[in-house]
Amino acid sequence: MFKLGTILFGVFLAASALPYDPVIRKLDDGLRYQYAEGPDGSLHLVDLWGKVSDLAAAARYNPDVQNMYHLFTRQNPTVSQPLVFGFDALVSLTNYDAAKRTIIIIHGWLETVTSDNNSVLVHAFLEADDVNVIVVDWSAGAGAIYYFTALANTLPSGVSVARFITWLNSVTGSSLSKYHVVGHNLGGHQAGIVGRNVEGAIGYITALDASFSGWSNNDDKFQPSDGAYTEAIHTNSGILGYISTLAQADFYPNGGVSMPGCGNQECNHRRSVHYFAESLVSRGFTGRRCSSVATAMTGNCFLLGNLNMGGLEPKPGKSGIYYLETNEAPPFSRG
Repeated sequence: MFKLGTILFGVFLAASALPYDPVIRKLDDGLRYQYAEGPDGSLHLVDLWGKVSDLAAAARYNPDVQNMYHLFTRQNPTVSQPLVFGFDALVSLTNYDAAKRTIIIIHGWLETVTSDNNSVLVHAFLEADDVNVIVVDWSAGAGAIYYFTALANTLPSGVSVARFITWLNSVTGSSLSKYHVVGHNLGGHQAGIVGRNVEGAIGYITALDASFSGWSNNDDKFQPSDGAYTEAIHTNSGILGYISTLAQADFYPNGGVSMPGCGNQECNHRRSVHYFAESLVSRGFTGRRCSSVATAMTGNCFLLGNLNMGGLEPKPGKSGIYYLETNEAPPFSRG
């Protein structure tokens, strides 16, 4: 009896030594564990219930220190120049030109500055126009394998990017109206966070298939008022991308869920980047106006008032929901 009691006491001690990690938030209704595809196409089983440990990991992220900013221009289209938040003298040693428009690109979960999406967008912007392109590397926050932690880091990173822009403008004299902020995945929502933290004064903000998981009931999601003109492109609605409208103008190519030429969800999710990049150069992709998201997803859109998707220039005063069809391979635009 004594021996059995000793064993049970030992089990109790071992159990009590296990870390207690209580759940403190459920991101959305539905299954707790779901698969999400990373940028390399591999599947990750993610926990959509936030635990104390997730917030503890997020608390260790300091975007003012850890975010990095890489400047690309036509003078340095492939090798970036660093812009370091708070180092005024360094700006004059780069190719940044305050007289030109400035593009801010924000990547998504598990990505870095060298991810394919960034390369595609940098090349397209510099081919289309002589602009400053700044790629935000927030991989210190977005690189967390636990999705909940990366999601929690999205807000402070966006606030920090807004502070970076305010600082850069104070040094260079550039204007917020000349900025275009573009984000994909978690970066799509972060682009909106950036805009609202400079009082909605950014001239043009684009959300490229902004993330779905964790954002349905999230007050920090992309909003129409985040910029002077806001636009969202939906290519994997309700799966990896957000399903409902987010911006002043929302486009649902091919119904917004499955894209021609794609065989998996990650391809669908990334198509938003490739469509937008092509729009910068081609000025194509004419959308037909829809009465609702439901009609956009079925293609039953016959209202007057077509609008081009994407492009270099904002379309102030334009709004609505739009449907269009694309080709399976580049050129994707049908005009």
